[in-house]
Amino acid sequence: MKMKKLVSLTGLGAVALLPTWAMAAAPVADKADNAFMMISTALVLFMTLPGIALFYGGLLRAKNVLSMLTQVAVTFAMVCVLWLIYGYSLAFSEGNPFFGGFGWTMLKNIELTALTGTFYQLIHVAFQCSFACITVGLIVGALAERIRFSAVLIFVLIWLTFSYLPMAHMVWAGGYLAAQGALDFAGGTVVHINAASAGLVGAYMLGKRSGFGKEAFKPHNLPMVFTGTAILYVGWFGFNAGSASAANEIAALAFLNTVMATAGAILSWVFVEWMLRGKPSLLGACSGCIAGLVAITPAAGTVGVGGALVIGLVGGVAGLWGVVALKKWLRVDDVCDVFGVHGVCGIVGCLLTGVFTSASLGGVGYAQGVTMGHQLWVQLFSVIVCLVWSGVVAFIGFKVADMVVGLRVSEEQEREGLDVNSHGENAYNE
Repeated sequence: MKMKKLVSLTGLGAVALLPTWAMAAAPVADKADNAFMMISTALVLFMTLPGIALFYGGLLRAKNVLSMLTQVAVTFAMVCVLWLIYGYSLAFSEGNPFFGGFGWTMLKNIELTALTGTFYQLIHVAFQCSFACITVGLIVGALAERIRFSAVLIFVLIWLTFSYLPMAHMVWAGGYLAAQGALDFAGGTVVHINAASAGLVGAYMLGKRSGFGKEAFKPHNLPMVFTGTAILYVGWFGFNAGSASAANEIAALAFLNTVMATAGAILSWVFVEWMLRGKPSLLGACSGCIAGLVAITPAAGTVGVGGALVIGLVGGVAGLWGVVALKKWLRVDDVCDVFGVHGVCGIVGCLLTGVFTSASLGGVGYAQGVTMGHQLWVQLFSVIVCLVWSGVVAFIGFKVADMVVGLRVSEEQEREGLDVNSHGENAYNE
């Protein structure tokens, strides 16, 4: 027995004499986490092409559907290239509280075996690129059916550089809002409010479509809307669960929360619409689905499943209010209701994250010493910062585009349709 104790004590003494660097386990790539993050990245890319393209395309009139598909496809490619050149570096490398540096420009200084947690950093580059792509894709829905294609490209260059990149750095790379304690698991501020604010500013600056309020502007293809919605729903699991950055219990929580919040929002939107209008609609169900997905995004990995359901139920009603009442009050022609759904539900989700993250309500709990009141204030502050920052940058971006090429097509071109006038194509042959 004494010999065993001696051996044990000798072993402990030897460990104590080891240098600190030898005791700390070096990060090791985990095959499961790498596979999980690659699948998640592919799902988020799938949300943009074809998800958001089909969803928005179906909402437009037939003469403009190809213009939407083209805008989404080309801005997607543009964001990917800019992300490689400087976007990832400015968003995620070390820098000041608002921007990263240029150390990872063209991905230089990122070794092939470099890790982000337990998966390769190159996968992180692709994962975050997919978020930037869909954020830009969301904006064009507010500008549809009257914006000049070249103006879209100029705007994207400016807005991505001076709004999306700093917001991503402030929230997800230890920047200003992260230092304040803001909670945004998968993009309530960075993606949805950011895009919604820019879309709202653009809709105001473009003005209403010719005939808006006098003619019936109805979605030309609801089955296309449904298909886009279904793709977005499936892809959103990469969006939310993938934000756990590992195939772990937080990913499982985010996955289930996404299911329940979306189900709650579909039901609340459809039943309230049914009471108000007398009939439940497919468009309402699709819109409720997106509303629930948006609302749970900032909270997916920190709230309990019961909290997620409540967030979804509230998000569905809030989204319906946003596209019916708020849109009329704002007197804006936001064609695909980017602000009404992504802005309103993003704000609701961010604020309710501050409530349902509480351990007493089933969440994972706040940081040590943080109260619900303080967290709510931080969440509100992050919402305000995002709305103002994105709105100002968007105004500048659209103004520059207007001065260089002009924002809007002529009334004659608008009435004939952007498919023919901007791209020389027809979606449907008679």
